Amino acid sequence: MKSKILLPILILFLVLACKNDNKKTEPASEEIIEVEETIQEPENVIEIVTRSMEFQSVDTIPSGWNTFKYRNLSNETHFFLLDKYPEGKTVENTLTDVAPVFEEGMDLINEGKSEEGFAAFGKLPEWFGKIVFSGGSGLIAPKHTATTTVKLDPGYYIMECYVKMPNGKFHTSMGMAKPLIVLDKDSGNQPPEPTINITLSGEEGISYDKAITKGKQIFSVFVKDQKPHENFIWHDINLVKLDANASEEALEAWMNWADPKGLITPVPSGVTFLGGVNDMPAGRTGYFYADLKPGKYAFISEVPNSKSKGLFKVFEILD
Repeated sequence: MKSKILLPILILFLVLACKNDNKKTEPASEEIIEVEETIQEPENVIEIVTRSMEFQSVDTIPSGWNTFKYRNLSNETHFFLLDKYPEGKTVENTLTDVAPVFEEGMDLINEGKSEEGFAAFGKLPEWFGKIVFSGGSGLIAPKHTATTTVKLDPGYYIMECYVKMPNGKFHTSMGMAKPLIVLDKDSGNQPPEPTINITLSGEEGISYDKAITKGKQIFSVFVKDQKPHENFIWHDINLVKLDANASEEALEAWMNWADPKGLITPVPSGVTFLGGVNDMPAGRTGYFYADLKPGKYAFISEVPNSKSKGLFKVFEILD
């Protein structure tokens, strides 16, 4: 659970993060659609590549501002989230202290016993509540790329994705959990100049300072406040392209991991995820890049009942 009480499913699945034993994912093509293909790339980009169920990237990076270019070459929708662990704790602690608790809770939820499942999460160790969720990309569709800029403090991090396989198995347990050391040395980088400023609030919803038009955009995302929602998840922001057959109701329901059918492959019909900024504490700002074509889009947070909270905003890009 991402709160002082419980944190969400995010880390459950740091448990088996070594090899990809997924039998359902086909080998990925090297072809890729660059969402930000016409945007001027920043310097000193950190490359992340997923071909099936893994993060291929460096093991250490400087602290401060860093821009990540995440190329999803796989056939699954993914994201990456950066979890800053408390001092002295590593993925090995998750194996012994956390994995059994999450396995018990998630098994109960998938059996339809949500109340018992959430109660089981109360057995999580005290140190687990000290994990700081420090940003990352929003959800990104297969064969697409997400470019995201965040500011990181020195420390030990886990890079993870916890989208579910069709059988309910989490990507993290399939190998999508990579330790990342953020060094004391500062990168010296500066954040990009945004074209549109977004404010993200659990109390006030999603707002932005000007009309969104087609073409190159760099969005800043300021987290005005932060809190756990009914599924214990903090609010984040994801950019979504909606085709004519896309159901807003299906998308909203899918974004709730606590539903056994939520956050699970395949994504709802007509929905293409184009990145965003993952969970961050209140007061922080992250950035993401996009190249918008005419059509229907939405910003949405990974929380239940996002529309009524103002955390699901649909907009049109005109030709």
